[in-house]
This record gives sequence, C-alpha cells and structure tokens, in this order.
Amino acid sequence: MSIFSKPKRTEPIPAPLHDIVAPEAGYDAGQTETAVFAGGCFWGVQSVFQRVRGVIDTEVGYTGGAAETANYRTVCEDWTGHAEAIRITFDPNVVTYGTLLRILFSVVSDPTQANGQGNDLGTSYRSSIFTSDEQQARVASEYIAQLDAAHVFHAPIVTKIEPLIAFYRGEEYHQDFGMKNPAHPYVQVCDVPKVAALETQFPELLQEYRQR
Repeated sequence: MSIFSKPKRTEPIPAPLHDIVAPEAGYDAGQTETAVFAGGCFWGVQSVFQRVRGVIDTEVGYTGGAAETANYRTVCEDWTGHAEAIRITFDPNVVTYGTLLRILFSVVSDPTQANGQGNDLGTSYRSSIFTSDEQQARVASEYIAQLDAAHVFHAPIVTKIEPLIAFYRGEEYHQDFGMKNPAHPYVQVCDVPKVAALETQFPELLQEYRQR
C-alpha cells in the first residue's frame, strides 16, 4: 500500500435526487439492509463508514472474484477480479442508501480514477458499487448520471456498478485496522483526512464508533 491522501472537499456533493426512502420502501422498524462498496484500500473506507449514524456494522473483505482467491496475498497480485471492499449493514430508517453513496463519492474515493485510488493502483483498488438488487442499481446509476450532468467532478465518473455475487470477509487483522492501529503511517496520511472530511461535511451524521 502506498501513501495517498484524497484531496479534501469543504462542502459535500449534492444529494441524490432519487433514493430508497424508508416509508416508500416499506421497511419495518429494526429491519436492516446492506451495501457493498469498493473505494481503494479498505482500511480507510471502513474508518469512514463505521462512524456514520445509522450504520450498524461494517466488515472489510473481497468481492468480484472466486472464493479460492479471496485472500489478501492473492488479491494483491491483481489478477483475481476481486476488489478490496466493505460490507455495510445499516438501518434504512436512519440513513438511506443514497446517503451512503453520497459519502462514498464526497469523502471516501475519487470516482473519476479508474483501476486505482491515488497511488494505490490496480483493479483491486477500483471504485465500484456492488448492488444486491435492481433498486440499488437504479439509484446508483441515476446518481452517477446526475453528478456527471452537473459536472460536480473535474472528469466523468468511472465508478463501476457491478452485481454483487458474493462477499468474502477479509482476514481478522484487517478488520477495524484504522481504529486498532491509529499511529500507522498509512492510516495517518490516508485515512485520518477522510474521517476529518466526514466530520466537516456531514456533522449531522456522525456517531461515536464502538468496536463490535
């Protein structure tokens, strides 16, 4: 993993015009949903989303390839089809899927960079949204079109929308890495600024992180 700090925004990007709204979607109280995103090194992606109000649990792992290659050493060879990813379990009555996408694009990753994030290059670091149903795919696709039409970013969004086939939980030492290793140089340079950006752009969505 190489050192990379995502350029910091002071204001969040626009919210999606179309979202999965709890009353309309018919979610019951206490019902949870999942979202799977890839946006570079999964340490920093988890460091952000585990601090979002309405997020119940996060796991880092691999998706996009086969079960037998879903391990860190092999994925780093960059031929497996896997991306370093995060599975987010969230309460849709508290935070919407579209809001999670907004945080992904505004705070976590650069959606205009293909096959990598910053100096972390390769398809395993790609920016992708892995959707579990047609509704998620539609919201993600419409949001990307919305942001491109508004020229929110300096270049077109290249984030892929891929169907989620399977998610493979990553090795235990990768789980909550930023929280367990706050002094790690990569965490300090790459992940701490993302958490700070979340605090600046979405203060109303912050929750204290509690290790589970």
